[in-house]
Amino acid sequence: MLKTVRTAVLVLVLLGTIGLSFGAGYTLGARNASGPEAGLDTVAEAWNIIFQDYVEQDGLDGAALSRGAIEGMVAALDDPYTSYLDPESCQLGMADLEGKFEGIGAQVTVREGQLVIIAPIAGAPAARAGIRAGDVLLEIDDRPTSEMSLAEAVLTIRGQKGVPVRLLVLHEGESEAVEIEIVRAEIELASVYSEMKGDIAYVKITYFSKTTAGELSRALEGVSGASGIILDLRSNPGGLLDTVVEVAGCFLEEGAAVVKVVDNQGTQTLLEVKPGRVVTGLPLVVLVDGYSASGSEVLAGTLQDNKRAVVAGSQTYGKGSVNIMRRLGDGSGLYITTARWLTPAGRLIEGEGLEPDYGLEGEDAIQWAIDYLKAPE
Repeated sequence: MLKTVRTAVLVLVLLGTIGLSFGAGYTLGARNASGPEAGLDTVAEAWNIIFQDYVEQDGLDGAALSRGAIEGMVAALDDPYTSYLDPESCQLGMADLEGKFEGIGAQVTVREGQLVIIAPIAGAPAARAGIRAGDVLLEIDDRPTSEMSLAEAVLTIRGQKGVPVRLLVLHEGESEAVEIEIVRAEIELASVYSEMKGDIAYVKITYFSKTTAGELSRALEGVSGASGIILDLRSNPGGLLDTVVEVAGCFLEEGAAVVKVVDNQGTQTLLEVKPGRVVTGLPLVVLVDGYSASGSEVLAGTLQDNKRAVVAGSQTYGKGSVNIMRRLGDGSGLYITTARWLTPAGRLIEGEGLEPDYGLEGEDAIQWAIDYLKAPE
C-alpha cells in the first residue's frame, strides 16, 4: 500500500546549472550551434518525404516534428546531462540560480540511470516531509522518470507554485515506494549557513548561486575570532562555475589555480583566483560525501591540490562536466555538455570523484573536524 504524505509547502531547487542546476557545472552561452553537416541531407530528405507522402497531411505539425528530431539527436548522445528544453521549460531554467526558487526544496541528479535526490535543501520543508539524500524518484504525476531527461524531470517537478505534484519515491535501503503529494511554493533560500562551534567556525555551502560568494564573504567577516574553519560541502550538487571560482578566492591568494577546463578540441583553459574577496588564512577542513558533486568537487579539489585544506569524508560523486545553455530560434534550448573539468593537479573529476585525505566511516564528521583543528600540531 502506498503511503500518501501531504505537505503544504515544498520547494524543488534545480541545481547545477543553466540557470538550471542539476549538479552540473553551468555557464551561459549565446552563440549559434555549428558543426559538421554530415547526415543533414538525410534528415532533410526524411522531412520532405513526410510532408509529401504522409497520409494525414492535415495533422502534420512542423514545430512538433522539429522538436522530436532534436530530442532524438539528444537521446542518441547518451549523455544524461545534455537535454532539449521546450520554450517554456527553457525560460524557467534561465530564471534559476538567482536565490529564489519554486518547487519542493530538494536537489536532484542522475545516478546509474536513476533520478536521485542529492539532498533536501537545509531549512526547506522537503526535509520535514521525509525527503532524504539517496531517495530514488520513480514517478512524477504517474509518469515514470525513466521516460524523462534529467532537465525534463526537474522542470516537471518545479511547475507553478500552488499546484500540487505527486512523486513516487523509494527511500534508500527500503523496498516499498512512498507516494508523496506536494503543493509547490516559492521560497528564497540562502546558500551559505554559518555558526560558531566554540572557537571553530562552521560554514555550510548548500549550492553555488549568483549570491553565494557575497554570502560567504559576509560570513567570513564575522568569524575573525575563530581558530579554524570547517567548510561543509556534503550534499552540495554544484552550481555556477564562475561562483565556484569566486568562492575559492575566499581561501586562496590571487592567481592560484582553481580548475582546468578541457574543451572538445582538447584545449585546456586554466581558471585562476581573481582579487576582490575577503581572504582568510585560518586552518581549514573541508567535509565531502558521495553527494558532493560538480562545483563542490571543483572547490574541494583546488583546496586539496593547493594544500590549503584537509579534505575529509567519503569519495565524491564524480560529476566533472561543463554544461552550457544554447538558446534556439524558437525560444527552446539545448543544455549541452561542452567540456570536462580537471583539478589544478590534472585529476579527472568526471566518473572518478575525489578521494578525501581522511576517510570517515560512521563518524560524526563535524566533531572529527573540530577535534582535528584543535589537535596540537
